[in-house]
Amino acid sequence: MKKNLSAVITVLVLLAVALTLRAPKNPGEFDTLAFGRLPVLVNGRVKPLDTVARTSLLMMQGRQRVTTSKGARVSHLEWMLDMLYRAHVADHYQVFEVTHPDLLSLLDLSTETGAGGKRFALQQFAGKLGELDRQARLADGTERAVRTAFQRAVVQLRDSVALYQRLQGSVVAFGNADFLDQLAKFEPRLPSVAATAQRAQGPEHSTEDAKQVQEFSRMFATMDSFSYFRPIPPANGAEANAWRTVGGTWSESLASGKADPSAVAFGSLGRAWRDRDASGFNLAVRAYRQSLDAAWPAVLTKSDVETRFNSAQPFYTSAILYVAAFLGGFLSGHKLPDHLRRIAFVLVAVAFGLTTIGIVTRMWLEARPPVTNLYSSALFVGWGAVALCVVLEYFYRNSIGSVTAGLVGFAALVIAHHLALGGDTMEMMRAVLDSNFWLATHVVTIAVGYSATFLAGFLALIYVVRGVATRSLDRATAEALGRMIYGVICFATIFSFVGTILGGIWADQSWGRFWGWDPKENGALIIVIWNAIILHVRWAGLVKARGLAALAIFGNIVTAWSWFGVNMLGVGLHSYGFMDAAFWWLIGFVACQLAAIAVAGLPVARWRSAVAG
Repeated sequence: MKKNLSAVITVLVLLAVALTLRAPKNPGEFDTLAFGRLPVLVNGRVKPLDTVARTSLLMMQGRQRVTTSKGARVSHLEWMLDMLYRAHVADHYQVFEVTHPDLLSLLDLSTETGAGGKRFALQQFAGKLGELDRQARLADGTERAVRTAFQRAVVQLRDSVALYQRLQGSVVAFGNADFLDQLAKFEPRLPSVAATAQRAQGPEHSTEDAKQVQEFSRMFATMDSFSYFRPIPPANGAEANAWRTVGGTWSESLASGKADPSAVAFGSLGRAWRDRDASGFNLAVRAYRQSLDAAWPAVLTKSDVETRFNSAQPFYTSAILYVAAFLGGFLSGHKLPDHLRRIAFVLVAVAFGLTTIGIVTRMWLEARPPVTNLYSSALFVGWGAVALCVVLEYFYRNSIGSVTAGLVGFAALVIAHHLALGGDTMEMMRAVLDSNFWLATHVVTIAVGYSATFLAGFLALIYVVRGVATRSLDRATAEALGRMIYGVICFATIFSFVGTILGGIWADQSWGRFWGWDPKENGALIIVIWNAIILHVRWAGLVKARGLAALAIFGNIVTAWSWFGVNMLGVGLHSYGFMDAAFWWLIGFVACQLAAIAVAGLPVARWRSAVAG
């Protein structure tokens, strides 16, 4: 049994991963999955409604699932359909996260009435929206970097409510419960109403029609300006990004007298959802989908793939596998060393392969290189570090590579998850970054340098922890770790240096100067200098194993500052990645690394290992 244990575990892991990739099923009679695959344009990118629903919930409450006040589970697509077409139901879903005590008091909320003590429904604080907006406007007058925790909480909730209301106003007139019925009566009369709108005012003009024209014109104009997404595809021959809002499309129909089939389809499926008519809803969705298939096959293919990608959640599965790999590699030093080491390596390899598939899928969907924003940089930095760990484990076969891969891979995916809370992770590129060549050379090379520098630091952490807290750091292990750290730092130095030079060339082409002492440029240069310092002091014999480990750990601080710290400054030509939410996490990380360096400097007598010198 022990002989075949590795093979059995490998098969079981592959089967479990395959189950996560299977096609999802509808939770009920309504074909909500087909609705989720419908493409819409949001912020310059065509994406499925499935993505819109998921990212909206992440921005509002930090998770994608919704539960009713009675504890029933509601899918993200059911929530979106209720929000669009049954506002009286959706307004009772507790999807707004409020945790700051002063904000809870301002809105007359208590943790006892919130889901999980922190999630609330719009109807619970609807009467306080005016005060919320007033406080948010006051906070808007304060620079983002110096806002208090209360001000940040107020602005975040105000923005979440605004997103929610803009979503509601995308396909129906916001605040008009009878809009769908009015629209159903309006459609057959559209030619005559349009003719009325085009005629000059006179005695023959119908007062009723004139009022109706004015009312619908006002509603359509409001929807056009208020809409969050554009679900109506452009006419044949138009630009691919010229998608239209429902309100704007109905305004055009009011002028031409001809209803747009896509706008009619959204009205039909909305009435079916509101009336709980499953067959009518499914018929409307499938008919609309068939009409899109002929005109936009490439768009629908990407929409379908992205929807499957969302449901498969490959990075979530990878995170679980990395944790299992870490535990397996850690326990291999105590029980079944050969079997657990092989199992841990298999888990790392499967997680690495799954992450690779996820990154490649994102590249295909975006038509971009792997690193385009902070979220994708977290994915790639973790991926690169794990790739190096796989190489180390293949050659050394001592579980250190697997343990480090599990630790670094999981940490990178956790960072990526929190970065995803800001919205769509496949956003359109800023003009200054809109170059696939430089994204594939400078940005990727720099990210590989980040990966290697972090990996050297985490290997050094393992060296220190094993030397101080255990007796497992024997001479062979210490020498192996020292060689790993040294080799990875050499690798990191090369890529960091080349990436920095490539960045200077890109800057010269974009801004007319090779170097300007920009904070981001300084951060990249510091990484190169620090890695070069480590190599020189090691070559000169100024440090031994412990000194090398301490210097490598400080490399974690240097790299974290270049990766995230300079973005928090919000200045310079590289300030397009501005963020401030992770400030205290960064401070905590730096404090932990400094503590580890202090431990590494303890006298050898304080180490439990005898080979710490």
